[in-house]
Amino acid sequence: MSALATPTAPPTAAPPTTAPPTATLRAALRGEWIKLTTLRPLWITPLVAVALTVGLGTAVAATLGEKDAGLADDPGVGIHYGLNFGQAALVCFGVLLVGQEFHTRMIGVSLTAVPRRGRLYAAKLALGAAVGLGAGLLGSAGSLAGYAAFVPAGWDGPGLVRSAAAGVLYPALLVVFCLGLTAVLRNLTAAMGLLVPTVFLLTPLLSGVPVVRHAVQFLPDRAGQYALLYVDDPQVAYGHWTGLLIMAGWAAAAAYGGLRTLRRYEV
Repeated sequence: MSALATPTAPPTAAPPTTAPPTATLRAALRGEWIKLTTLRPLWITPLVAVALTVGLGTAVAATLGEKDAGLADDPGVGIHYGLNFGQAALVCFGVLLVGQEFHTRMIGVSLTAVPRRGRLYAAKLALGAAVGLGAGLLGSAGSLAGYAAFVPAGWDGPGLVRSAAAGVLYPALLVVFCLGLTAVLRNLTAAMGLLVPTVFLLTPLLSGVPVVRHAVQFLPDRAGQYALLYVDDPQVAYGHWTGLLIMAGWAAAAAYGGLRTLRRYEV
C-alpha cells in the first residue's frame, strides 16, 4: 500500500528588498543647521566675530579718527580694522564646523545619517559659507557705519564698493578655507593650533619682513585682505580683485582636499 503524497505549497517569492533611504542634500543641510543652532560654540563664534569686527573698528575710528595717517590715507584700513580681530573667531568657527565631530568621534554618526560623504561635506561647506556671508555682511555694514560716524570725509571714495564687497566675501572664503583644511587634518587641536596663530599673528608679522614679504602676500588671508583696501600698494604683485581670487583659489583647494580626505576616512 503506497503512502499518500503530501501536497506541498508552491514556493513563494521573497519580498523585494529596498535600499535604506539616503538623506537628501536638503535633509543634510537641515541636520547641519540643527547642530549650528543647538551647539553653543557654533552659534556663538560668528556673533563674536561680528561684535569684534564692528566694535573694535568703531572704537578705533572714534579714538583715532583722522589723527592716524594710516586710517585717513586709506579708509579701507580704518573701516575693516576690527576684522583683524574678528577673523580669529571666524577661523574658530570654520574649524569647529567639522573638527568637533572628528574630536568627539561623532563623525561616524553623521556618516551613518548621511552615507553620501560628499553630500554631508557639501552641506557643511554650504552652511559655513552662508554663515560667513552673513557675518561678513553684518560686519562690513556695521564697520562702515561706525567709521563714517567718526570720520565723515574720504570713506566714500572710488574703492568703496569693492572694499565693501570684499568685506562680505572675505569671511565666507576664510570659513571655507579653515573648514577644508580641518577636514584634511582630521584633528581639531592641530587645526586650531595651526590656523588661529597663523592668521591672527604670524602672517601679519611676516608681511613686514622684507625677505619673505613677496611670498607671504600670496597666502590666503594676506591676498584676501588686500582687496579690502582703497589704495594700490606698489609692492604687491597683483590687483585688489586678483587678491580675492587668490584667496578663493586657496579656499577651493582646501575644500577639495577635505573632500578627498573625508572620502578615504575609515570610521
